[in-house]
Amino acid sequence: EVIIIATTNREEIQMKAFMDKDFLLESDTARELFAAASTMPIFDWHCHLSPKEIYENRPPEDIAWLWLAGDHYKWRAMRSCGVPEKYITGDATPHEKFMAWAKIMPYLLGNPLYHWTHLELQRYFDIYEPLSEKTTEDIWNRANAKIAAGGFTPRELIESSNVVCLCTTDDAADSLEYHKLLSEDGSFKCRVIPAFRPDKALGIELPGYRDWLKALEKAAGEKIGSYEKLTEVLLDRINLFERMGCRASDHAFTRVPYKRADAAELDRVFKKAVAGEELTADEIDEYKTELMRFFAKEYARRGWGMEIHIGATRNNNSRMFKSLGPDSGFDSIADHEVADNLSRLLDSLDVEDLLPKTILFTLNPKDNYVLGAMLGNFQNSQAASKIQFGSAWWFNDNIDGMREQMKALANTGALSKFVGMVTDSRSFLSYPRHEYFRRILCDLIGSTVERGLYPADMDTLKKIVCDISFNNAKEYFGI
Repeated sequence: EVIIIATTNREEIQMKAFMDKDFLLESDTARELFAAASTMPIFDWHCHLSPKEIYENRPPEDIAWLWLAGDHYKWRAMRSCGVPEKYITGDATPHEKFMAWAKIMPYLLGNPLYHWTHLELQRYFDIYEPLSEKTTEDIWNRANAKIAAGGFTPRELIESSNVVCLCTTDDAADSLEYHKLLSEDGSFKCRVIPAFRPDKALGIELPGYRDWLKALEKAAGEKIGSYEKLTEVLLDRINLFERMGCRASDHAFTRVPYKRADAAELDRVFKKAVAGEELTADEIDEYKTELMRFFAKEYARRGWGMEIHIGATRNNNSRMFKSLGPDSGFDSIADHEVADNLSRLLDSLDVEDLLPKTILFTLNPKDNYVLGAMLGNFQNSQAASKIQFGSAWWFNDNIDGMREQMKALANTGALSKFVGMVTDSRSFLSYPRHEYFRRILCDLIGSTVERGLYPADMDTLKKIVCDISFNNAKEYFGI
């Protein structure tokens, strides 16, 4: 759709309609490719949805609960626009918080939250008017009427979004009780499986390490008094995750560690930490390196994918961390060197033929080509693009960030084998982000064709975009 605007000097200019059916699709080729990609289901292989909430399947109270509860992306944007904390994480009413969010919406020009918000309004609520202070009361009433009419429970939102499988993110000490209950419930079409995230096991230097160790002991039903015992218990946990269908693990590093140590040294470091003594930087790196190698070998034996998220610096605002805790909007991009330690870690596993399928994410886009080039060092015939460059993540999952990540992958590797988009979200309304990604993907490839850089072989091109949208991930994780 094109809108014709008459100017004062009687000249006419053409302007595209706001977020219409051809949103982000700048060519006929892109539109044809997106028509194919949009038919594909979603495999959300990395998210932070709650299996408890999925199992209990309670309907939301209102759109504020769906949109604003726990969404630190939105919280961060609201703070940037000067919204008082009362209307973000404080005791304001849901209606007041929604009003505060709506009021700043017109001022988020260029922020992907602007597009995500309106995609969610369009896809789930059939609301096409832009959200603003002027429209907020009408949209509040219409959205809540839609919610009250039904169709907005977690399971209904997942199924209506055409999600066929999702991987939650679960601590090593988790009981997985809700995964078990979901696996026994034949009424839910989407498969929900755990992903193993043992960051708390690796965080030996953190204040909560000893408390987490007690939680692991409780889950295991036995005392953990040595490093060897720790790995035995963690192996049992990995086996439990595997029985529940786990096909992926997830690890986050601000800086990738690499410093080797023998069993005696690891036991000494472990016992020192348990005793509450401060560890040196080298001791921390020794422990993290060897425990990470232990995990990776077990993943390789099981055919799991190992996700490594690199480059987040967390809880920067100590005052707000003390007040609100983690994951409340005060994390940002770290700026460490990546290549050397990452290469040595991957190589130490490859020489033993125990390097698992690995997906490397970077939060710092300066490292796009570092990771894109790293992939080729360790590819083999075990899987197509066994080492993957993960999708543009967190501060990068916007139009420019996605395009730059895919361009770096195309320039250094095999874009056609890319395992595609993840929501990385705690919200049940986040699935239009896959549509957003697919539109950007199809426009990127479409422009390549339109510029004469690739032939208009639509059969091959449609296969590529459908594979990136779904098929590659399904095959890669063996779902």
